[in-house]
Amino acid sequence: MATRTDNDRNQTTDGERRTGERSSSRSKSSGERSAFSFGAITDDGKNTAPLLGALAAGAALGLGANWARKFLQQKSESIAAGNEWDEILKLEHRATLAKFDLLLATDDSQTGKRAALVKTIHYALNKHAHQEEQVVYPALRQANETVDADHLEHEHGYVKTFLYELENMPKDSPNFLGRVREFRNLIEEHAKMEEEQVYPRFKAALTPEQDKKITMLMNKEGMKMN
Repeated sequence: MATRTDNDRNQTTDGERRTGERSSSRSKSSGERSAFSFGAITDDGKNTAPLLGALAAGAALGLGANWARKFLQQKSESIAAGNEWDEILKLEHRATLAKFDLLLATDDSQTGKRAALVKTIHYALNKHAHQEEQVVYPALRQANETVDADHLEHEHGYVKTFLYELENMPKDSPNFLGRVREFRNLIEEHAKMEEEQVYPRFKAALTPEQDKKITMLMNKEGMKMN
């Protein structure tokens, strides 16, 4: 009888061990699914799918809100200029020159303000140049205004050089305001050529449909940069 009892105990221990191993295997398998499966069950028994869905919805709403902000900003700028592409560019010229004047009014102790204004000017000029290079200058070339288009776009290279120099120059440098003044003069002369010579001549040769299309395309490109 003692021998049978010992055998029974051994069989019971072996069965418990196998049961424990199966339970551990199932637990491990469940853990692997929760780590790599979308909408899995976490260790505390909660389904992560609603959380992931909420995060995805939040991201979509954020993208939608950002697009709406860009659209409204560009639309307001266009309306202020009478929905005319050349007037939009003219307003941008005026706004940028005003930022230069603020920069020229600073002194060497205002390094933080100078750095912030340089960044603002950089953004404004990047947006402005993008609209012209993607829409207006190609349209000029199609209208056989290639020489002026090439000259104006070539000057954008100097604009980028000035921006690079001002961003990397110490803001309390004794040469800082002198370079800012040179840069402003370049922008002013560039804008004057566009506003008084190139754009009026080009616009006069456009049909109403062509004129409207340039405005639409330029607003589209401008929205990308807002």
